[in-house]
Amino acid sequence: MKYRVLGEQLAVCRLPSEARIPAWALEGGFFCVVRTRDELSIVCREDVCTADRIPDGAPVERGWVALKLEGPFPFSMTGVLASFVQPLAEAGIPIFAISTFDTDYVLIKRQNLEQAVLALAAARHENVG
Repeated sequence: MKYRVLGEQLAVCRLPSEARIPAWALEGGFFCVVRTRDELSIVCREDVCTADRIPDGAPVERGWVALKLEGPFPFSMTGVLASFVQPLAEAGIPIFAISTFDTDYVLIKRQNLEQAVLALAAARHENVG
């Protein structure tokens, strides 16, 4: 499977489920907003997720980079994400996954990038970016 490392430095933030989606969450190139009954999760560029914008006490995880699986993948195709994250799990690399209509994104901590690329290469996944 082919993938590329995206250049944006990302953050993941959790707000209360009833919170309004803040305008800053929609700034920049890569972002994802998901609301459930339990929470409002925001993935956005790290530089727009600043301390003065985050409500007090809201947990934020900084230092993520996204690996984009080169899709599109049809909905009928099985095992795409599993085949990609298995080598990362075996290497002890935590992930945060996001899926869109056409493809999947796997976020990993920036400090794990070199180890992740090596683990994925050993599993015959090709970094095209």
